[in-house]
Amino acid sequence: MNKVIVALAGIHGLAFSALASAQVALYPTGPDQDAAFIRFVNATSAPLDVLGQPGQPPLRLESAAPASLLFPVDSNQAIKGSLASGAHKLALDLKVEPGEFATIVVVPQGDGIEQVAVRETPDDFNGLKASLAFVNVDKSCSDASLRPAGRSADLFKAVPVASLQRRSINPVNLSVQLVCANTNVGAPLDLGMLKAGERYSVMLVPSASGPRLLSTTDTLSH
Repeated sequence: MNKVIVALAGIHGLAFSALASAQVALYPTGPDQDAAFIRFVNATSAPLDVLGQPGQPPLRLESAAPASLLFPVDSNQAIKGSLASGAHKLALDLKVEPGEFATIVVVPQGDGIEQVAVRETPDDFNGLKASLAFVNVDKSCSDASLRPAGRSADLFKAVPVASLQRRSINPVNLSVQLVCANTNVGAPLDLGMLKAGERYSVMLVPSASGPRLLSTTDTLSH
């Protein structure tokens, strides 16, 4: 596990005004502790604003680019802020443990929105392979599975809601098919050429037209 060597300087709660260009401080929680990271994903059809301290500009996530980078955070204190989409607003208050990667996905819920937190403690790094995760935050997909398009063997099988599975795979050009209750749902999603040493996530999210897939590269903020 990588030990902590970077974190946002002077972060209190969610200091998102400087996330894109934050100064870096060494060992804010001590060199013996693992880093903690958080990212946000907008699975709604409207822009999502992640709000930190009062008066700071929000981190805006448009539906065309729905996933943020992975931001290092202080594992010694709770992360507080709010998530706003149109007229809807949710309070954010959670703690990310040392060595943990937290993904906060904002999804449509009835006439409003809700947030789903999915946590991971990665331990599978292999520089010769790509690392792929399947994240499920859609309650409507029973026995959510993911398989290579045109194939019958599953990459991930029966992933519960609000959880993920991760595995190492060979660096290949890959398209994936969502499977709910052993039935193909929607068109395959082209992930392109996966690179050795890179980490990727495919996310199953709800929508007005049914379950859909989003993909992102798990990129750390610098």
